[in-house]
Amino acid sequence: MLPIQANSDDIEIYRDTGRRHTVMTWHNLRQQNVKPTGRPNLCLADFIAPKGSGVADWIGAFAVSAGGIHERVAAFEAANDDYSAIMLKALADRLAEAFAERLHERVRREYWAYAPDERLARTQLIAEAYRGIRPAPGYPACPDHTSKGPLFALLDAQRNAGMQVTESFAMLPASSVAGFYISHPESSYFATGKIGRDQVEDYASRAGISIAEAERWLAPNLGYEPTAAVAASL
Repeated sequence: MLPIQANSDDIEIYRDTGRRHTVMTWHNLRQQNVKPTGRPNLCLADFIAPKGSGVADWIGAFAVSAGGIHERVAAFEAANDDYSAIMLKALADRLAEAFAERLHERVRREYWAYAPDERLARTQLIAEAYRGIRPAPGYPACPDHTSKGPLFALLDAQRNAGMQVTESFAMLPASSVAGFYISHPESSYFATGKIGRDQVEDYASRAGISIAEAERWLAPNLGYEPTAAVAASL
């Protein structure tokens, strides 16, 4: 468990319980689509107690992997056995997801123990009928893959699990899952969807990067035409 507080749409993760030393700032995005009356435009920071609220909040972080399979996949491909190569990659992906599911279950029932009596059937697990979420960078609620960099540094994932990220923030081994645990009882998964230039400018400012760089990483979510240079590179 790591001490945190929300700062607008950012989530600040601290080294100390006094919340004075920030080790990672997780920059998040807010939905901008038109919603029916009474339905909010969500951001993951909404599920975290804000700074100055007097409520001390916490978050979890994880990185799990099914391990490296590239040598075996390469052997299948060299033998022109594409079926076995595809099946092995699919199996490894499912094992990584199962590992993440099991670890989240232990967080709820044992480590954080906010749901010690939880007993869910397989269908309920698939329907995510439990309290809390585990959003992962690159997924719909937090589409910016660059958050994996500071997340892996926070976890020291290479030393502890043999996991790393590439320059394009792909995970190695490929069959891996990494993200955060949020336990707010009203937390839910959602899709950020298309965002406007105003939010991209704000995001770039918060992240300390150029607008062009923000547009490049957030390209699938842009609700407008990016700058010419960025558009040409996509």
